[in-house]
Amino acid sequence: MAAMKPRTGDGPMEVTKEGRGIVMRVPVDGGGRLVVEMNADEATALLDELKAVVG
Repeated sequence: MAAMKPRTGDGPMEVTKEGRGIVMRVPVDGGGRLVVEMNADEATALLDELKAVVG
C-alpha cells in the first residue's frame, strides 16, 4: 500500500530545485496544489512562453 501523506494547506506558489529536476507547486481554486516537475530545458521553455503572454 502506498504511503498516505496528509494534505497540507494551499500555501504560496513555490519553485524548488530537487535533485536534477525543478518542482513547481501552484495553489489551485478549490484547494490543493498543482505539482509539476520539469527539467531545465522545459523550465526555460515555460519561462519564454510566460514572457510572451505577460510582457
